[in-house]
Amino acid sequence: MLNMLNTLRRIVQEVNSAKDLASALKIIVRRVREAMETHVCSVYLLNPDTDRYELMATEGLNQDAVGVVSLGSNEGLIGYVGIREEPVNLEDAAAHPRFRYFAETGEERYASFLGVPIIHHRRVMGVLVIQQKERRQFDEVEESFLVTMSAQLAGVIAHAEATGAMRGLGWSGEVIQDTRFDAVPGAPGIAMGRAVVMLPPADLKAVPDKEIKDIDAEIALYRKAVEAVRVDIKRLSAKLSAQLRPEELALFDVYLMMLDDSSLGNEIIKGIREGQWAQGALRDVINAHVARFELMDDPYLQERASDIKDLGRRLLACLQEAGRQRLVFPKRTILVAEELTPAMLGEVPKDRLVGLVSVLGSGSSHVAILARAMGIPTVMGAVDLPYLRMDKLELIVDGNAGEVYSNPSQELRRHYRELIREEMELSHGLEKLRAEPCITLDGHRVPLWVNTGLFADIARSLDRGAEGVGLYRTEVPFMIQDRFPSEKEQQATYREQLQAFHPLPVTMRTLDVGGDKALSYFPIKEDNPFLGWRGIRVTLDHPEIFLVQIRAMLKASEGLDNLRIMLPMISSVYEVEDALHLIHRAYSEVLDEGVKVPMPPVGVMIEVPAAVYQARELVQLVDFLSVGTNDLTQYLLAVDRNNPRVADLYHSLHPAVLQALQIVSRACREAGKPMSVCGEMAGDPAAAVLLLAMGCDMLSMNATNLPRVKWLLRQISLSDAQALLEVALQQDNAYLVQSILHLALRNMGLGKVLMPVR
Repeated sequence: MLNMLNTLRRIVQEVNSAKDLASALKIIVRRVREAMETHVCSVYLLNPDTDRYELMATEGLNQDAVGVVSLGSNEGLIGYVGIREEPVNLEDAAAHPRFRYFAETGEERYASFLGVPIIHHRRVMGVLVIQQKERRQFDEVEESFLVTMSAQLAGVIAHAEATGAMRGLGWSGEVIQDTRFDAVPGAPGIAMGRAVVMLPPADLKAVPDKEIKDIDAEIALYRKAVEAVRVDIKRLSAKLSAQLRPEELALFDVYLMMLDDSSLGNEIIKGIREGQWAQGALRDVINAHVARFELMDDPYLQERASDIKDLGRRLLACLQEAGRQRLVFPKRTILVAEELTPAMLGEVPKDRLVGLVSVLGSGSSHVAILARAMGIPTVMGAVDLPYLRMDKLELIVDGNAGEVYSNPSQELRRHYRELIREEMELSHGLEKLRAEPCITLDGHRVPLWVNTGLFADIARSLDRGAEGVGLYRTEVPFMIQDRFPSEKEQQATYREQLQAFHPLPVTMRTLDVGGDKALSYFPIKEDNPFLGWRGIRVTLDHPEIFLVQIRAMLKASEGLDNLRIMLPMISSVYEVEDALHLIHRAYSEVLDEGVKVPMPPVGVMIEVPAAVYQARELVQLVDFLSVGTNDLTQYLLAVDRNNPRVADLYHSLHPAVLQALQIVSRACREAGKPMSVCGEMAGDPAAAVLLLAMGCDMLSMNATNLPRVKWLLRQISLSDAQALLEVALQQDNAYLVQSILHLALRNMGLGKVLMPVR
């Protein structure tokens, strides 16, 4: 078995290094035939355009048959394997009723047949076949080896197919266009431009071991490299300083801090003193730190690993005295990288950067946060993207839907140019609604609030007529520092936010870390962070953090009186009771200090199923409930919302989500207390119609979507919305709910502001 595993590993490595799909398939059939000691190994791929299996490579059959022999998707034993989507193992293939004879292949000489499907993301891509002259049943070990081989190769074949498609060629040589790669939306908007692939400046994996004698000279060399990188990072920080506030630029300070002797530097110098040259010591320390972070299975901490890797590469480039390759940035640059880092954004002149694409990362990574603040359309988690082959290609980045298109046709370009034009026209058209209230045709008033976190959000929110802040993410000031901010620092940040929106209400969520949001200086290592120590669970365990934050909020609100406090990740009544006890304690301390502030309203976020079913009890304890639909959808459907592999399963219009919202709405109505929604669902105009019908008292969303939602809700009556809700609640499928909703709204002439259907 061990030998089988080693063989498998070697084949996959060899296939991975193949230059194109044809070469990869030739390696597969040759190596698998050798490993399994059979007479024939062949690969048939299913051409999606013709719906036929084509013989793409063979060892043992007539080579002239390659590219000539093809079968319909339901023909022959190959089609039979594809339809069954499982192995077919036959002692006498010719005797099977589905056997089809091709004179070109000469396969009548082969009696036994084992075929396994090649499946990638539920799509049957082809069939891998081995054949033997003698009549015999292939045994279980052989069958399991071929199944394992096929599973490994599915991704390789998909990658090779994608690489060809991206360059405008199908695997049989035909010209194709509009190749789409799915990803996770990072920052909204559409970008059209040319790809610039940002490669790491140096490869740490390629550094060999080397002993040195002059230790002092080697340490001096290392310190010179550190100084060069320090200057470089400060230069990049200065380039972005006009666009970002100091707290956001603190991301670069994290890099500078890591360069200090008390951080990575100390360990690297220790390695040099032990006789290792600077490059080897750097490699060892960086790899050890990266491995530690990557093992944590926490998306945010993995972002820290990418920061350390980026820093290591920069130091190595200086040590090698190679410097970075001077990249040429076209007028409309779309920056593409395996792992985009904040430092990379500073490499591109800001008037040339129009879009970002990252193979790794999620909507919560540093880059996505900065991209949203800078208004750059971004997609993250494009896991199937062959990014190394994308340099200089024309791309379209759809940050709304989380899609990247390569080799776009004139028709697709026209479509997206029209979307950009419509978006600009719509934005200008909606600007006049800025001062208008959001009132339905039959006089029902729905205040529209915004979700904020970055300094850049304030101006954008006020420009779009926000009537308050439904969610201020207080973790952002924590995330962009290398330590817990002090009470005074927090007070200054919160005051800025409260003043900017005064007299409008500002709802501040208490520190919400854990899950996909962690602090580099407060690491949370867990096997399942989303079901672990996060939100209120962390702050109740650390009252010293919670009390400081509440005091800072209360003091920041002095004379403004527009503060509301919200508690995240609540799953039980006693958590609310404990939190309220601490809030009242902090309030007493603030009053004792002579600060005169009224007690602000306190609310609970409904994000987990337990809170839904205890909404009646929870609403009795607080002043309002606010539903965080992003997490609620994630927890109800057991789908990681940052994972592109299961993106199709994540849908806020799922019947279970709608029913949960109904339960919360009913609890608030019975208690006579307000209910708001502050998840992405509130910013989807069609979904907002259903939330209006459910009795939501206010909707909070990102500022970009607010004018769209306002326009639609002003064009519809509450009674029409309630009729649509009634129909939606009878459906058993999220996509059906969305289709019915969109069709009804389009028939009412309200389709222009609808979000694209996934």
